[in-house]
Amino acid sequence: MATLEGKHLFGSIGETRVTFVEKNVTEERKIFLQQLLEHNGFEVIIDAESKKSEEGPQLYTVAVTDMVFNPTVAIFERKLKTLDGHKVTQDYWFQRTKDTNPQYWKNS
Repeated sequence: MATLEGKHLFGSIGETRVTFVEKNVTEERKIFLQQLLEHNGFEVIIDAESKKSEEGPQLYTVAVTDMVFNPTVAIFERKLKTLDGHKVTQDYWFQRTKDTNPQYWKNS
């Protein structure tokens, strides 16, 4: 699974200029990101990657048309909301948990 990086990755899909959110993601991850980003008002562009082999899984590139969108900034500045209205955390973004407790650390 991808990691959050501070870099702002942008380019084109077809004739559309986009900011890349994640590349080489599975179908399940693509659906999750598409729903989350569209819920937050972004226009999402999906591009199917060419398969490396016939047996290999189909992978996708997920991008948005907002050229200033940066996933790292959006998550840590708490700009994204889940489908049920909570703020997106890093663990929620990576689908590690559905818990949206806003702390990035755990005190034992």
